[in-house]
Amino acid sequence: MSEISVWLQVPPATPDDNAKRAAEARQAILTKPPGALGRLEETAIRLAALQGTKRPCVDKVYITVFAADHGVAAEGISAFPQAVTAEMVKNFARGGAAISVLARELGAELEVINLGTVNDTGPLEGVLNLHLGPGTANFCREPAMEAEQLARALHAGRQAAERAKLGGAQLFIGGEMGIGNTTTAAALACALLDASPSLLAGPGTGLDAKGVARKTEVIRQALNRHSEHHGAPLEALRRLGGFEIAALSGSYIACAHMGLPVLVDGFISSVAALAAARLCPGAEKWFLFSHASAEPGHRVILDALNVQPLLDLGMRLGEGSGAAIAVPLLRLACALHNDMATFAEADVSNNND
Repeated sequence: MSEISVWLQVPPATPDDNAKRAAEARQAILTKPPGALGRLEETAIRLAALQGTKRPCVDKVYITVFAADHGVAAEGISAFPQAVTAEMVKNFARGGAAISVLARELGAELEVINLGTVNDTGPLEGVLNLHLGPGTANFCREPAMEAEQLARALHAGRQAAERAKLGGAQLFIGGEMGIGNTTTAAALACALLDASPSLLAGPGTGLDAKGVARKTEVIRQALNRHSEHHGAPLEALRRLGGFEIAALSGSYIACAHMGLPVLVDGFISSVAALAAARLCPGAEKWFLFSHASAEPGHRVILDALNVQPLLDLGMRLGEGSGAAIAVPLLRLACALHNDMATFAEADVSNNND
């Protein structure tokens, strides 16, 4: 863990203030009233600062989906059986999942990483099988991960981000899949925020009120068991996190180190972003938030990070799907910023004439 601790202490890159000011100046002379495009203007300016150019672009998008199982599923906290995780990994490999369709439509690179499922998928074309174990341990009884498993999960995320950067990515999206991971994400968020499980436990894949109550109680038990470690983000991640959540956090931190903008997906991905910000303060400067999940705890996470998502479509699928849906919006924001005529070019009087 010492190597990981040293890596986490590396400061994130700094967004380019000169590029931000240049983008702001350009927005001021485009043929529209100031602020008329609302948050599209803000988004283009933010991307300009993150990409270090007054003309940002998100044509090259990399999406990595991390999959893993969770020992806490044994507590009956999901409406779906744990076998679904491995079955969905196979669906990713066949190109039949929502994120597979979205990646094709966007022309995005899609990578799928199986970090450890209870049911062995066997070799699958297009899936990187790292197998850190058959899912995490049940954190109601013991820490979810051994120290080595956590280090390897963080490293898997780091390597995925590095591959994206080397591939010329202009934007990175991390997705996740794993039965039980809304419970894991909620438990980790409760520890990081010192929040009540009743604020963060939601229906996940479709629990009824009784199921949500059961999930809330399971989270409460886990928090009590690991209460001495809530104030230490890395240890909280080890004890209450999941392979895929740790990998997402690692990928986000690596992106921040390298200066690669991240488009964060929904509830689980946002919890990973919160963990990343706690592990590497300042990393959050590189995160844009794509949408407000229908999972009720997501608003708590967004408020804690003091961010406003771009969209609210009632989605709660995961996989990076909400982030992928927001990519066309980013592309349009960039196109408007880059291609609109200025007042001078269009020979249009502005409010200073």
